[in-house]
Amino acid sequence: MIGVYCRVSTQDQNLDRQVTATYEYAQDRLGASLGAIEEYRDKSTGTNTSRKDYRRLMADVEAGEVGTVVVKSISRIARSIRDLDRTAERIRDAGAELHIIDEGLVMRPDEDDPYQNALFRLLGVFAQLEAEMAQQRTREGIAARKNSDGEYHHGRAPLGFDKEDGHLIEGENYDSVVSTLDMVQKGELSKRAAARELGCGRPTVDRALERAGLYGL
Repeated sequence: MIGVYCRVSTQDQNLDRQVTATYEYAQDRLGASLGAIEEYRDKSTGTNTSRKDYRRLMADVEAGEVGTVVVKSISRIARSIRDLDRTAERIRDAGAELHIIDEGLVMRPDEDDPYQNALFRLLGVFAQLEAEMAQQRTREGIAARKNSDGEYHHGRAPLGFDKEDGHLIEGENYDSVVSTLDMVQKGELSKRAAARELGCGRPTVDRALERAGLYGL
């Protein structure tokens, strides 16, 4: 059985492109029939590896029911080096294959390819570095909006932030706000859908996008 895994970060984001790409790959490249493909899909953040269908996929892989896993990109199945390594190791240890379409990576349990192993880790390193650089840009953006006494005097805290003693601090929904705004900028989500997802008005989303530097975008 071939397991195709698709994930998006919000309830409004569409899974269709991932589904189409993974099914076409399984059929055209791996010669699978529709009856030999099992679909797994989640709508949640990439850092949440307790997501329901991810757990179901890994359980089926480790039970020997799924021999090949197909995903559209690394970011769909992992968002950190640790998560990528853990997932790849579990699939390999179960004797299954992992195919990542966009990056052109194939991991087979009976092949020890140093190039592929290094590339897996290198891509994970760059994914983590990008996230850390985005956080740094966010901190720099906040600093640029403080006055000389180190306090923030621009009215209400921006979307995704709280104010504490005149300073901006990341709110509980900061990561969700950044992920959602990033999708809006990339044209993957409408501003109206983003406002629904974040529980705010569209003007609030517009103001946040005008302050893209605050979010490392």
